[in-house]
Amino acid sequence: MSGVSRAVGEGVDPPRTARQGEPTAGALSAYFVPPEARGRTTEAVTEALREAILDGVLAPSTWLREDMLAEIFEVSRTPVREALRRLADEGLMIKTAHHGTVVAGLSLEDILALYIVRENLEGLAARLAAARRPGSLITKLESVQSAMRRNAERGDDQRLVQQNLEFHRIIREAAGNPYLDRFLTQVEQAVRRLPGSTLTQPGRPEGMLLEHEAILDAIRTGNGEEAERSAKAHMRRAREIRLSALLGH
Repeated sequence: MSGVSRAVGEGVDPPRTARQGEPTAGALSAYFVPPEARGRTTEAVTEALREAILDGVLAPSTWLREDMLAEIFEVSRTPVREALRRLADEGLMIKTAHHGTVVAGLSLEDILALYIVRENLEGLAARLAAARRPGSLITKLESVQSAMRRNAERGDDQRLVQQNLEFHRIIREAAGNPYLDRFLTQVEQAVRRLPGSTLTQPGRPEGMLLEHEAILDAIRTGNGEEAERSAKAHMRRAREIRLSALLGH
């Protein structure tokens, strides 16, 4: 399964290093934005590496060395070391005792576990958002939904994927729970690492729009139970399509 690997220690491919050309220094350095304020270098390095992983520029099983990254980003090794530690805490990298740091892979079991968590957290976010309904929530969701409908008609999958993420971000922010927001951000990062998108499957954009409309209707009327039920059903359907695509069904 392209893009899906077993966890480190369970038969991964021979380790690859960025020095061997995957990725090139230029591809990786393009993600680094030098911070304007002093003391923000660690955050800048962390963000650069995180986005490179989420975009697939740093592929699973790629080994990374502090000295190499420090040279690419033109920083000292200290912020690189801290960035690698933070990304390991996020589950995007794995630090080993003797070999350094490797980009983590996602097994089929990981993906199943991910979608179980995602289903329940997205459901909770929808229920809380329906209960709170901050002033601009409905307008924002309707705007994104309309934009998605237009892009679905045009067949613009790339914009559709980004707007789908935005739809769910709006809901989780409206839920007003910082812990839930943090956990769902990590879930979103993990989903971004999966190969392809469920929205490229035949008929899926139309199905997604209908599922979003059910969530939106429930939030609009303040029906928390229905919002949660609709959001969880939406995630279950996404999981079914994802697994079917990965398994070649």
